[in-house]
Amino acid sequence: MSRKYKFGEKSGAYFISFTTINWIDVFTRDAYFWCIIESLDYCRKHKGMEIYGYCIMPSHIHLIFRSALNNPSGLIRDFKGFTSKKMLKLIEENPQESRKEWMLWMFERAGKKNSNITHKQFWQQHNQPIEIWSLKVFEQKLKYIHHNPVETGFVTDPIDWKYSSARNYGNDDSTILEIDLN
Repeated sequence: MSRKYKFGEKSGAYFISFTTINWIDVFTRDAYFWCIIESLDYCRKHKGMEIYGYCIMPSHIHLIFRSALNNPSGLIRDFKGFTSKKMLKLIEENPQESRKEWMLWMFERAGKKNSNITHKQFWQQHNQPIEIWSLKVFEQKLKYIHHNPVETGFVTDPIDWKYSSARNYGNDDSTILEIDLN
């Protein structure tokens, strides 16, 4: 694997994306979004995650973060492990989920193909972290994150996507997740 896709500088900030297996549009219900929001918030408050930007899309998450404990790899591993189990449980227990059987079958199928997984696989394994080494790179990645819902046609203004830090930067009082602006 290329060196540029590893967490090299343990104290550095990173742009990272992680995707559901087969790009399944899982994040279509408020409960699923909130699972991710609450998990990110927990990581901020208890695991040393500094969040500078985020966007939760139906099949993937973009994040600009830093590990205050100098363990970005472990932080993301724990986040993905916890949210994987939590999301699978939420889907299994949701009587309103019309795609439940199909999604669970897809997650199980992916898990069987992966020797590192014992049951179901929710997230793709690769993350491809990119170190934020300058203000220009930070601004470029933040703009990319915030414009993702616009590019896909969900909204016409980044601040209108409820699950994005564009609202934090736009000084909107109805932000979903506190971020580290300084």
